This record gives sequence, structure tokens and C-alpha cells, in this order.
Amino acid sequence: MFTLLGVAVGAAYHVVSAFAQVLAPLLGGLAAAAAIVVVTLAVRLVLLPLSYYAMRGQASQARLAPQIQALRKRHAAHPERLQRELTALYRREGTGVFAGFLPLLLQLPLLSIVYALFRSGTVAGQPNSLLSHDLLGAPLGSHWLSTPGPFSAQGAVFLGLFALLAVAAWLAARIARASAAKLAQGGPPASASPAGAVGWLVRALPYTTLVIAAVMPLAAGLYLLTTTAWAAAERALLAPRVRRHIRAQSRSA
Repeated sequence: MFTLLGVAVGAAYHVVSAFAQVLAPLLGGLAAAAAIVVVTLAVRLVLLPLSYYAMRGQASQARLAPQIQALRKRHAAHPERLQRELTALYRREGTGVFAGFLPLLLQLPLLSIVYALFRSGTVAGQPNSLLSHDLLGAPLGSHWLSTPGPFSAQGAVFLGLFALLAVAAWLAARIARASAAKLAQGGPPASASPAGAVGWLVRALPYTTLVIAAVMPLAAGLYLLTTTAWAAAERALLAPRVRRHIRAQSRSA
């Protein structure tokens, strides 16, 4: 398993290095950083259909939640009958219990390969030369808390990255809440955001990327910024199409 991951990371390394060489005449020392952004966007573009089906599955689950809850209450004493009713409901609605989860799971291998490349000091037993390049004077392999310090000129590059990442995470969370609210219009109170400690955790979750970026190499932080910004834009663009699909499902039900 780990050998296969290593081979995949090595292949990704050659792809990103090739992009950096292509961009070098135009961008000079920024070519490696730009290649990280370009390859990350390309990977997310390839995975766009899976993201759409994940959003559609999650929206379908939210729409069916009241019916599922009613079935669970009605057949709580008869698990087999409950399972039959749930299966019939999912088949009738053209969805499934894993409809919102499986497409996300299928994205993980490719995203993990790209992320592993940008945080690994070595690839196939050799130094990861991508991390020897820099972004505005900060090496892509450097860490925020390492020498020369978090508040040096190099640290300022990280602080700028953190600021942009915080904005991207805020936008992603805001767009997600707005999309969920529009899908839940006219729905039951249970569709609202959870309250208390659980609600706080849900609201704080998008910002965990800041914590990760603070302890990872700059290259990994740049990847996180790019993929988080993409996620926000992706959800904003796909949400109307998902809503149209859900409305069509509701009319045909």
C-alpha cells in the first residue's frame, strides 16, 4: 500500500516539476509555487464531477431527513421492516445512504497523493527539489515556527498565507451555510444548524486548515489555500444546479 503511494507521489512529483520548468521562463523564482497552484487546480477540476455528485447526495439526504426520521420512529421496534422501508424510499428517490459520502471518499486517494508530495522532504529516496524553491523569499520547505522565526520576513509570508486561508475558509463556510439554508427553505426545524458545543464545532471546523498550515511546510500551506479557495468557488457554482436537481426530484416524487 505504502509502496503504491510512493510510486504515485513520485509520478506527481515529475508532473509538478515539469509544470515548474514550463513556467520558469515566465515567472522565474515563483515558478515552483505557481506549479503547485496550477496542479492543485487541475486535480480539483478532474474531481469536479465527484464533488457535484457529493453535493447532490448530501442535498438529497437533507431533503429526505424528515421522512427517514418518521420511518425510524414508526418502525423502531422492527429493524427488518425499517430497513425494507428505507431501501424502498432510497430506490424511489433515486439516491442511497452513501450518496453524499462515497463521491468524497473516492476523491481522497488523489488529493492525498498531491498533499503528500507538498509536505514530503524526500520523494523516492531523493530530496524533494520542489521544496528548495521559494515564495517571496520563504523556502517552500520551510515551517512557520522554524528559523528565522514566525515574525521575521519569512514569517510574514506565512502570516499572509494564513490571512488568505482564513478568508477562503470563511467564504467556504458562508457559502456552505447559504446553500444549506436555500435547500432547507420550507423544511423542518431540524434542518437548521446545530446549537451548543456541536454547533460551535461545526462552525470552527473549516478553520482547522489554519492549524494544519501552521505546522506544515509552506508548500503544503499553499496547497491548502488553493484547494480551500477552489472548494468555496466550486460550491457557489454548483449549488444552483444542485437546487434545480432537488426541485425536480421533489416534483417527480
